[in-house]
Amino acid sequence: MKTPMHHGIAVFLVITLCASLFLVYNAGFHGSTTESGMVGAAGGSRDRSGARRSWQTEQQQKASVRPPHPAVLQGYSSIIDHKPLKMRCRSCALVTSSGHLIGGGRGEEIDGAECVIRMNDAPTVRGYGGDVGRRTSLRVIAHSSMQRVLRNRRELLNASQDTVFIFWGPSSYMRRDGKGLVYNNLRLMNQVLPKLKVYIISWQKMLQFDELFKKETGKDRRISNSWLSTGWFTMTIALELCDRINVYGMVAPDHCREPQPPSVPYHYYEPLGPEECAMYISHERGRRGSHHRFITEKRVFASWARTFNIHFYQPDWEPTPLAPANRTQGETVSVSIHDWRPEMEVGW
Repeated sequence: MKTPMHHGIAVFLVITLCASLFLVYNAGFHGSTTESGMVGAAGGSRDRSGARRSWQTEQQQKASVRPPHPAVLQGYSSIIDHKPLKMRCRSCALVTSSGHLIGGGRGEEIDGAECVIRMNDAPTVRGYGGDVGRRTSLRVIAHSSMQRVLRNRRELLNASQDTVFIFWGPSSYMRRDGKGLVYNNLRLMNQVLPKLKVYIISWQKMLQFDELFKKETGKDRRISNSWLSTGWFTMTIALELCDRINVYGMVAPDHCREPQPPSVPYHYYEPLGPEECAMYISHERGRRGSHHRFITEKRVFASWARTFNIHFYQPDWEPTPLAPANRTQGETVSVSIHDWRPEMEVGW
């Protein structure tokens, strides 16, 4: 004869079994919907406005099947303990300093990225947040911009305890034997603000940046009197750091060749400063002294975007597809800058 205790145990076992079956079924159901959601997101990527709204969700789904990037980035060493940078982001918003950002209202969208990357002393306050965002995860700074950053330290440094700062410059400025001007100033800055996460690019890494420029353009940086821009360093660092890069404010390589391109300031925070296309063209054509090759760099970025997960917004554009005649069998869509001869590259 079964006692009430036996009945209670039986009921408990039945409930436990049903709950287990429900959990297994529920897990399988959600797994299948996640997989189908990934397929649907890929199919919907043709709609650029829809892609902008869902790119973070899409990236998180892809991250579950994509091998992770290395957590340690060699060539970027801490100013204090010389340890390498440890950082990785599934989605990045790379915010330029272009006047094209003003009036776009992309601030909230930019801040929605896992990591937000900025350059030099570009501000996020003074009313610019609605267009350029307010968060900063990484700021890449040229040696020539260091004094401006220090002048605005209350805005850029004191309120940026969670931001990583990467400074770049000639090896003579970064030497650690007491003669490196920028290095000495960075050490002093870190003593005053010990919580700052300050890194410098090693001279070996700087040589790699030079070699990359030569490989992509066929031109030796020194012989051609070219200075790599902060944009070049920032885009290359982002490729090491990010699974997806959304670039805001970068124009297409041929933008300044249009009959009447919009006139915007080179820096959004300097409305009375130089005009952007005038700056690009003068540097691209410069023969005497050292110049940035802004348009050439943008052609390289467009080439990279054919292979890597790079997207351009404000203004919105996509790199033009390669003509079939420019490809060989088995070649990827990424090509060297040798394959075009831009008209802007006269004289260097």
